[in-house]
Amino acid sequence: MADLFSGGAVGAALQGVLEYAIQTIDKGRDFKPTLTKNMDTLDALTPLVEEIKRYSNELDHPKHEVERLEKELRAGKELVNKCSKFRWWRFLSFPQNRDKLVEKDQKLVRHLSVDIQAQIARDLMETLSKVRQILDILVRECGVVGNHGERELLRGLSGAPENPEFTVGLDEPLKKLKIELLKDGAVSVLLLTGLGGSGKSTLAKKLCWDDQVQDKFGGNIFFVTVSKTPNLKTIVQTLFEHCGPRVPEFQSDEDAINRLGLLLRRVGVGERPILLVLDDVWPGSEGLIEKFKFQISNYKILVTSRVAFPRFGNPCHLKPLDHDDAVSLFHHFAQLKCTGSYRPHENLVQEIVRECKGSPLALEVIGGALCKQPFVMWQIMKERLKSQSILKSNNDLLNRLQNCLDILEDESSIKEKECFMDLGLFPEDQRIHVPALIDMWAELYEPDDDGNRAMNIIHNLTNKNLVNLIVTRKVALDTDLYCNNHFLMQHDLLRELAIHLSSQEPFEQRERLMIELSGNNRPEWWVGQKEQGIISRLLSLFFPIRWMEQKQKQVVAGTLSISTDETFNSEWCNLQADEAEVLILNIRSGKYSLPGFTDKMSKLKVLIVTNYGFHPSELNKFELLGYLPCLKRIRLKKVSVSCLCKMRSLKKLSLYMCNTRAAFNSSSIQISDALPNLEELNIDYCNDLVELPSELCKIATLKKLSITSCHKLSTLPQEIGKLENLEVLRLSSCSALQEMPKSVGKLHKLCCLDISDCVSLMRLPEDIGDLHSLERIYIWGCTRLNEVPYSVMNFGDSKHVICVVCDEEGAALWGHFSNLSNLKIEVCKADISLDWLPGVRS
Repeated sequence: MADLFSGGAVGAALQGVLEYAIQTIDKGRDFKPTLTKNMDTLDALTPLVEEIKRYSNELDHPKHEVERLEKELRAGKELVNKCSKFRWWRFLSFPQNRDKLVEKDQKLVRHLSVDIQAQIARDLMETLSKVRQILDILVRECGVVGNHGERELLRGLSGAPENPEFTVGLDEPLKKLKIELLKDGAVSVLLLTGLGGSGKSTLAKKLCWDDQVQDKFGGNIFFVTVSKTPNLKTIVQTLFEHCGPRVPEFQSDEDAINRLGLLLRRVGVGERPILLVLDDVWPGSEGLIEKFKFQISNYKILVTSRVAFPRFGNPCHLKPLDHDDAVSLFHHFAQLKCTGSYRPHENLVQEIVRECKGSPLALEVIGGALCKQPFVMWQIMKERLKSQSILKSNNDLLNRLQNCLDILEDESSIKEKECFMDLGLFPEDQRIHVPALIDMWAELYEPDDDGNRAMNIIHNLTNKNLVNLIVTRKVALDTDLYCNNHFLMQHDLLRELAIHLSSQEPFEQRERLMIELSGNNRPEWWVGQKEQGIISRLLSLFFPIRWMEQKQKQVVAGTLSISTDETFNSEWCNLQADEAEVLILNIRSGKYSLPGFTDKMSKLKVLIVTNYGFHPSELNKFELLGYLPCLKRIRLKKVSVSCLCKMRSLKKLSLYMCNTRAAFNSSSIQISDALPNLEELNIDYCNDLVELPSELCKIATLKKLSITSCHKLSTLPQEIGKLENLEVLRLSSCSALQEMPKSVGKLHKLCCLDISDCVSLMRLPEDIGDLHSLERIYIWGCTRLNEVPYSVMNFGDSKHVICVVCDEEGAALWGHFSNLSNLKIEVCKADISLDWLPGVRS
């Protein structure tokens, strides 16, 4: 025992006890400063946490993140409150509680510096992605054009015009207009005139991008396309949209102008002067121009028109191009510098150019038509042009443009001419959605085609400068999935040509019948029929026999296009369109009823309803479609339908910017009963879609399900695995979608999965590796996705290559499986420039 308390063992033990005692005393002394430090930390954090909680609720972020921070804060406060009540006689517990305070403080610091910083980084990426999606929405509504250095963006009815890439012969008129625009003073109207296709709009666009004009007016440049049938309220709504506030609904034209005056005065106060460009103003619209004259300092209006309006002073007249400039422009569009194609003798080029009479549009279209064509086509074009009269009017120009179609009308391009004529079925100066054309042409010309031939025709028409192709978002993806971002625009003279070619026969015998209705104005045949109906009804009071009933107006058109404005009174005639396979309804009103004769269109295959107004339209009498045995495709834009009806033959339904809630939640008929044979469902920009109805999962025939940019969609039904024939599942840019159902792994026929830009998606289905038919996965922009299920190792058993298209962050996740021989990873860089934004409004 004595040995135990002697020697080195006792010395070491006493030294250890002494060191522990010293540490304990130091900790006890440090208790009070540590307690004070914790109090200061908690006092500073409390209001910040409250703000984080408020913003988190407003942004609908996951609650557990803030709850965890609040829990740490509460625990810290409880410990501080407990320790602050200690008196001096409890000094023995000071060291232990000092350690607890330090630990709690370090835990808070670690949570704030690691977890919260990670959440901030995630939220920043999410914000950037959502900003891009918001831009995407604005693009489809108002149009924005690509970047131009650091200059401000322009917008308008036709979008901010892009700076023309190649122009000739415009320097002098541009200089003359600039001198007038740069003068200070009260409101003034400048008029630019010339024949159709002479380059008036091109010059106006070029003027908007001029450095001196930009320096003077900055972002206060408004570009609006007026067109042949202007709607004043729509034009004013466009200007409101440009300025940023919510687009209002106006009670009258007078109300619209009064509120526009207030808006422009607010925009101009203390800011740069204002330039308003009214492009393509038609004869008879002088009064419209007068309405836009406001007494605002340094307010300029530039008007482009085919005619001069004497009340606005001497116009700047745009003359035809001189011969040298015409040759230069023709060389550009005919691509004569390209190799591998026939290059005509310069004398032949000179002769054809002379026959274009200096018209830029004629040079563009004829040059595009002859591009890479053999000698015989050039020779035929020369002879046809020489037989034309001198170019004095728009009709002469139309005749020249028609040659571009006529000389190329062989067996390979006859459908090309038909498709060009179809473009006249849509309203002037409005974008034509390419998927709508694909739906039409697939049923009219290529029943077995899935859009590839249609896109080929579109590219051919574009190459011949007969139409402009606009891609609103450039993505390196499959065309059949992403033609949703493709639109067409036509020069108004080319649209006139399409209508002219379609109107050669009496209207009862036309293959395409276009009807425009406004207020009580009706075509002559419509008015005559209405009067006959009144007489028949009067006579029927005295002679109630069947042969006295109103006579139907019969047409043989295969395609029927009806355009109405907000003043249309919905009184339809008794039209008999038994042969019509395509019905296009172009509308603008807040409420719209399908024509009463729709249920008699027994051969109808395609219905396209497009609302060109600023606000959704309520579509009534949808039940008439239930009587149509051949209806295969329906495409609706910016409308709401109260309930569906049974459409057994329907194969494809596309909803773009529509209100879906009423139809999907209707108790009158189940979706699976209404659409029993549906094969493709597209839902785009439908922001009232919060949850996909589980009833859709009972449609066993569904092959393609595409839901894009539906920013409130948060969940998918667990029953989605029942779609045993689903081949394409696209969920792009659904920013609120947090997870995918586990049953997705049961979609054994799925070959394409797109979850790109789903910024809230946290995990993939565990059984994704069981999708043995999968060929492509699009997965970029999924900023919260931090792991890939191990089941993807099963892809190694696949008999084909599986391509994963992702960003650099996604490539890092998938890199763990790069050893799989049949897994291909393609890194797609984010398209963050604004060049993909469109130049025209949808």
